[in-house]
Amino acid sequence: MTRHILSNATLVLPHRTVNGSIVIAEGRIEDVQPERSYAEGIDLHGQYLTSGVIDIHTDYLEKEIHPRPDANFPLALAFHLMDLRAIGCGVTTVLGAARVSAETDGPLGSWTGNGIALIEEYARLRQTSLGRHFVHVRWDPCFQPCEGPLERLIAHRESLGNLVFNDSTPGQRQYRNTYHEQVKRWALMKNISLPEAEAWFQERIRRAREVNNRAAVVAAFEGSIPLGSHDDTTIGHVEEANGFGATLAEMPVTLEAARQAKAFGMMVCMGAPNYYRGGSHCGNLSCHEALAEDLVDILCSDYHFPSLLGSAVRMINSGTAPHDALRLMTLNPARHLRRDHDLGSLEAGKLADLVVFQDRRDYAHVTQVWVNGQRKFAVAE
Repeated sequence: MTRHILSNATLVLPHRTVNGSIVIAEGRIEDVQPERSYAEGIDLHGQYLTSGVIDIHTDYLEKEIHPRPDANFPLALAFHLMDLRAIGCGVTTVLGAARVSAETDGPLGSWTGNGIALIEEYARLRQTSLGRHFVHVRWDPCFQPCEGPLERLIAHRESLGNLVFNDSTPGQRQYRNTYHEQVKRWALMKNISLPEAEAWFQERIRRAREVNNRAAVVAAFEGSIPLGSHDDTTIGHVEEANGFGATLAEMPVTLEAARQAKAFGMMVCMGAPNYYRGGSHCGNLSCHEALAEDLVDILCSDYHFPSLLGSAVRMINSGTAPHDALRLMTLNPARHLRRDHDLGSLEAGKLADLVVFQDRRDYAHVTQVWVNGQRKFAVAE
């Protein structure tokens, strides 16, 4: 039997932080031993030991595919580098975003690319990755017909982590204050006049308002996948999402939307870069403001893996208990994904996805990462 002992660690448990050790056997946590050290164990010298970070939404893949607007790289290479980057940042479970909409003409892995084809490639690539990889489906609720894409999605159900309704209608939600800038950019990109660009946008808005395929999604999955809603701005947005079974409000744009989501018992997810940088890069709701009202349950990387543990370190140095900070990126996302029976906390019987790190005040220095009880990353001493 393969057995490892990690000793003399600062254990970040679900509701307390203590010195102690854990025993790993056959890929799972066999025992958690607070206040005990083992002479024969791997001495962690007091470093933090936490359950592996779970990232329920990242757009990181696109950065590796398109590091420059006109420079594209193969998906397999991009996925490999994303996998390495995640593990090095202590992220052991990654939900990479794939947008499913009527747009399929862009390069694979891009915002306007074929999301279903990307998901099918994910199903293949995830088989040989260092970490656990699933798909964060960003589903456009404003296109028809959607039966074909839904059938192909269901065929890869084991690769899907969650599905979030992502309405990107111009002038709505996070785009509510940037409509005119969007029109100008479109006019320049297509070399057309502003009135022509305005007419194109208005037609797109008209078509979007005539379609709502949320009910078809709910019927297709029959509760077998967690649902959420992205960029809710108004109470009406949250009511609609909740009415279609969404249990997650992802990046709510306003306080009123976040408050309504919590009132409905939904989990609220904010971007870790928003917390780490001190605000939203696009002027939406500040994570600090939402946390001040106890409205945030989950932090995701959004587009920057280091911000997850980096945010935990900054919270700890601001007086937050380590277990309260780390719960936002371990146990709570595991609960959203309905995988907390296996992931999300240092408890006997759970899979041994583990991260060892040091507090460097502005960032987390990750020194070891374990997945399924196997050490996948280690910094040479």
